[in-house]
Amino acid sequence: MNISALICLAHGSEEIEAVTTIDLLVRAGINVTIASAVTNGALTLTCSRGVKIVADAPLFDVIDEDFDAVILPGGIKGAECFRDNLLVVEKIRTAQSQGKIIAAICASPAVVLEYHQLFPIGNMTGYPGMKDKIAPEKWIDRRVYFDERVNLLTSQGPATAFDFALKLIELLKGKDKAAEVAAQLVLPPGINNYQNL
Repeated sequence: MNISALICLAHGSEEIEAVTTIDLLVRAGINVTIASAVTNGALTLTCSRGVKIVADAPLFDVIDEDFDAVILPGGIKGAECFRDNLLVVEKIRTAQSQGKIIAAICASPAVVLEYHQLFPIGNMTGYPGMKDKIAPEKWIDRRVYFDERVNLLTSQGPATAFDFALKLIELLKGKDKAAEVAAQLVLPPGINNYQNL
C-alpha cells in the first residue's frame, strides 16, 4: 500500500520545518506532494528566511486527491496564508472527517487550527510564543504531541522538526521505520528514543 502525505507551502513558510519533514518522509518511502497554497497557484515559494522551494502543484489541482496525512509547516506569514485559504481549511476538515492525520508545527496550530476551531476537543502544542492563542485547556507543553482521539500531531518549532517528522513516520509506517530513518540521520536519542527498540 502506498502511503502519501500532502504538505502545504506558502510564501513565508518556515523552511527548516518544511524541508526536514519532506526529507524524512521521503526517506521513509512515503509519497510526498508539495502543494502551493497561494491563491494564484505560483509554484516557486519564498520561505521565511528567503529560501525558495518549488511546489509540485497548486493546491487546487490536488484538492480532491486522497492523502494519509495533511501537513502544515509554520512560519507566521505562511500560517496566515493557510488560515486565509478556504481550500486549506476545507482540505483539513475533509481529511479529519476521514480519520486522516493532521500534522501542524510552530505557528500553524494556533494561527490555523485553533483560529478556525478545527479541533474543538483536540489537545495541541505549538510555538511557545503563541501559547496565548490556544485555549488553555488544550495547550500541551511538549516538543511534539499526538492526540490520538482526533489524529492530531503538533510540534513547537524548527528545532523540533526532526522529532515531528519521525513521529509522523511512526504513525504512518510504524516505529521500526522511524528508527531506521533516525539511524540514517545519526540522530542522538530523541523524545521517542527510536534507537532503543
